[in-house]
Amino acid sequence: MIQNMSDLRRYIRADFNAQGMEHPLAARFTYGENWAMFKYMKTLRKLEYYKNTPPLLVGRLFYAYYLLKHRRQCLKHDMYISPNIVGEGFKIVHPGFRRIDKVVKSIGRNCTVLPMVLFGKKTPDVDFACIEVGDNCYFGTGCTILGPVKIGNNVIVGAGAVVTKDVPDGCTVVGVPAKIIKTKNEGR
Repeated sequence: MIQNMSDLRRYIRADFNAQGMEHPLAARFTYGENWAMFKYMKTLRKLEYYKNTPPLLVGRLFYAYYLLKHRRQCLKHDMYISPNIVGEGFKIVHPGFRRIDKVVKSIGRNCTVLPMVLFGKKTPDVDFACIEVGDNCYFGTGCTILGPVKIGNNVIVGAGAVVTKDVPDGCTVVGVPAKIIKTKNEGR
């Protein structure tokens, strides 16, 4: 969680590096999609910073500004990522539908989420913050994660998979419902 300005700078730098832009200046002026996704994450990080800092008048004004800017970008890019959920180095590959709401407790560092990914609940009576995701995870296009569920570190969720059960570290899961097809210990 971002608590001070050095945390904010570290998170923004990690998100910038995660996007892997070879020519960031050219991407900025040619409206490259990597730059647009980094800009979305930068706004989210600033919103998190002002949400977590003490409630001073100037800080509240900046919080309101970044909240409105975040909402505008959510509508523009058709995605919603709730503040204080994703870890540093979070990578959004393309614009497109993503829903990472308060149903997610946390997503670890260096995770990648492709378009059409939904984090949700199996049933309406499940509590919020019921999904936990470890570090270095990859979520393929169109996958659905239905909580309560815990996903370990270094997990790959294949395109179109529906995860309804816990996934241990170092696994690859695919299918509806998702099944483990490969673990880290198996040959590559």
